[in-house]
Amino acid sequence: MLLDIWSRDSGCDRADYKKIKNWTSRDGPKYKRKYHLMDYKYDISVVVPLFNEAESLPELYAWIKRVMEANKFTFEVIFVNDGSTDNSWQVIESFAEEDAHVHGIKFRRNYGKSPALYCGFREAKGRVVITMDADLQDSPDEIPELYRMITQDGFDLVSGYKQKRYDPLSKTIPTKLFNATARKVSGIHNLHDFNCGLKAYRNEVVKNIEVYGEMHRYIPYLAKNAGFDKIGEKVVHHQARKFGKTKFGGLNRFVNGYLDLLSLWFLNSFGLKPMHVFGFLGSLMFFLGFVSCLIVGGVKLAHILTSTPAPLVAHSPYFFIALTMMILGTQLFVAGFLGELISRNAAGRNDYQIEKQI
Repeated sequence: MLLDIWSRDSGCDRADYKKIKNWTSRDGPKYKRKYHLMDYKYDISVVVPLFNEAESLPELYAWIKRVMEANKFTFEVIFVNDGSTDNSWQVIESFAEEDAHVHGIKFRRNYGKSPALYCGFREAKGRVVITMDADLQDSPDEIPELYRMITQDGFDLVSGYKQKRYDPLSKTIPTKLFNATARKVSGIHNLHDFNCGLKAYRNEVVKNIEVYGEMHRYIPYLAKNAGFDKIGEKVVHHQARKFGKTKFGGLNRFVNGYLDLLSLWFLNSFGLKPMHVFGFLGSLMFFLGFVSCLIVGGVKLAHILTSTPAPLVAHSPYFFIALTMMILGTQLFVAGFLGELISRNAAGRNDYQIEKQI
């Protein structure tokens, strides 16, 4: 079904819309291409990664369904069971038996939130994709406004901002620290909460980014790197956890978050041109080491020419420092060269995001 219907925001006039809507019209495909419209099976796909949340699932699904029906959205809910050891999967199966809107993915073991989102994104068929946690701390009542911001305001991605949080200090303090760093490194200065589980995306965004490892914290940065730079934020309601306890430790989030951010920044900046960083650093270090060796040798030569006693070059610590710098410089340069060879032969070396082609 065609969901990108005529509106003042689509730029599509009524005459063209009638031709688009008429599936038997010869002009339908032409006008769909003109306005870059796409076919989607649903208005909204809700992707819910979860780990041991059996108690929360019935209330969460009933809440999502109530919101969707009240707003007359066509929808699907994709529950991704990340190796739960409770009866979460049995609950999901019972939903699917009663309602065709429910789909489930079950991992054999616990892989993490990023792999769960990746698999959910791969299966999503909605025009707008909503992600939310399964612990009832994210409110489905936010979905209609998030949908509007994507479809009418033209955002590629809208991230929730939990301005008032009900999390323990072990979770909130590391979150504030790495969010400040993420804003600085990514250049996305309008986001206050990169890691908020409640987000909305255009379908094209989730199909063109790869969420792996623990990169779910930086999906806005991944989207920006893929060319989707219309990123917005919405203040959302945050609720205290109703069942169980948080699955994430503060110190772990703090350390891994910064390491992931450094990895993402480096890959984005130098992933396709490793020689630029390793070659430059290697050349600089080799040059400084070589100059230092010349200075040490020059001092020795000056003593010889003036017939004054001079210590052996090998007795000077500066000689070994200079020699070490030259060796390290050579190794860095070779590392850059090898990285360049690997990059040139990588399968995705010419994988570019093309928005339009005529």
